[in-house]
Amino acid sequence: MSQVDSDYTSLVPKYTFADSLEEQERQLSENPLLRRMNEARKKMDSDPHRPIYHYVNPESTLNDPNGLCYWQGRWHLFYQAYPPEDSRQHWGHAVSDDLVHWRDLPYAIYPNPERACFSGSALVEKDRVIAMYHGTDVGNMVAVSNDPLLLNWEKVTGKAVIPYPPELENAAYSVFDPCIWKKNEYYYSLSGGTLPNGPGGRDVRANWLFRSKDLANWEFLHPFVEDDHYSMVGDDGACPYFWPIGDRHMLLFFSHTSGGQYLLGDYDTERDKFVVTNHAKCNFGASIPSGVHAPSAAPDGKGGIVVIFNMNKGLPANGWDQIMTLPRRLTLAGGDGSDEVNIEPAGDVESLRSDHQSINPMVLPANEEVVIESVRGNAIELEVEIDPQGAPVIELNVLRSSGGEEVTRIGFFHERGFRRVDRRSPNSTSSAVSRKSAVRVESLITIDSSRSSSLPDVTPRPPETAPVYLKEGEPLRLRVFVDRSVVEVFVNGKQCVAVRVYPTREDSVGVSLRSQGRNAELKSLDAWKMQNIYQEG
Repeated sequence: MSQVDSDYTSLVPKYTFADSLEEQERQLSENPLLRRMNEARKKMDSDPHRPIYHYVNPESTLNDPNGLCYWQGRWHLFYQAYPPEDSRQHWGHAVSDDLVHWRDLPYAIYPNPERACFSGSALVEKDRVIAMYHGTDVGNMVAVSNDPLLLNWEKVTGKAVIPYPPELENAAYSVFDPCIWKKNEYYYSLSGGTLPNGPGGRDVRANWLFRSKDLANWEFLHPFVEDDHYSMVGDDGACPYFWPIGDRHMLLFFSHTSGGQYLLGDYDTERDKFVVTNHAKCNFGASIPSGVHAPSAAPDGKGGIVVIFNMNKGLPANGWDQIMTLPRRLTLAGGDGSDEVNIEPAGDVESLRSDHQSINPMVLPANEEVVIESVRGNAIELEVEIDPQGAPVIELNVLRSSGGEEVTRIGFFHERGFRRVDRRSPNSTSSAVSRKSAVRVESLITIDSSRSSSLPDVTPRPPETAPVYLKEGEPLRLRVFVDRSVVEVFVNGKQCVAVRVYPTREDSVGVSLRSQGRNAELKSLDAWKMQNIYQEG
């Protein structure tokens, strides 16, 4: 019997739910699978490194987020789940009213005829949600749902709608993680993959475009992306998400070589090509260990894109593994036509705040660490504004033990990044004097976790370092989210860096500031303890 003909029926209990929201809620209140998930979540509450306000699946491990979408007033997050009785990937499922408070739901999509349900995306239509994903051993699959909580899914044709090419080594395309959108009467799908024979004989990123009128029969068109001068040799185009942002388009994807990133550009709808004009990364270093991994993204209905990533571990966990970042909202910085993208927290994260502490403005003396005694915690949010006043380095330390034995260091290096010349600027001419006005010197934001933990089995990660551009005289504004084993830092609404950390000392809850070389001014510091999204009240 061939792999395609194998019986891959899941060992996980599967339930059919009613069509009305009221009846679905009643059924969920009695559902044995949800009861089991709730018990599993309670058993892991005491793990000191398990986050309390980032999404973590209720049982076993997780991998890529999938199919983030907004349906009938609620956000739905799917993800690669590994149920304990059948560890092949199923689509796990959670729902939220605000992108912050997540509620577990039963597994959504089960394998068979595919061996396992890999990554994909979702398209919301007026009367249904379409999920397109990769089914291992068979090809790309389509499933549809139209009930209030997206609990019941039916697979179109019951088999792969874009099967593996019969002779993959000679095929014009490959089949892997797909995304889906609709233009006029056609559905379009982008499949992740690579092109062979790049520089040095290595593969390069490719994404293959297909179209269909009925979701069942798909026509291969061509490679989709043009003028990509940004992707690295060796990148692949896994987990693609192609959505409008302002009047531009963005292709988010994951590279197993260089991590999560996006291409920004213009959608040529006549040729069905994506013309790339800019690029940025979402993690700054290898995704493993302790780094940001794959995206799942959806339009926010206001011209922006909401994206969430999973994050890899840096320490073996007992019964669980990865986590999700906070959702991020991406928008064009300069409005329509811009090549710059803003990054801010998405959803009602402010609803988690409690026990507000406010620190008065103060001078940060050069080369002295200032401990903020009244601000402590391992599940907190900080909003900080600092005028560097010429100091080359500003430090904000979190998860700091009393003697500094454990500390996670957030560093801002003023104008220590690349110098970028915009030769398209009207001020750019052949003279050095004129070119000077088009030179932009980037600063750097870094999270150094080299001393975050004294545990011997934590896998070290080099400092996560990203570029960020601050205009002349613009103060440094940080939003820092600390949640036990994750630190996320948003910088002036322009950049975000995140890492996993594993402090082990009970006193590793302190916060301090330091200005290197020159005095700086702390203009404001506000801190909040963050509530547990898995506990009521």
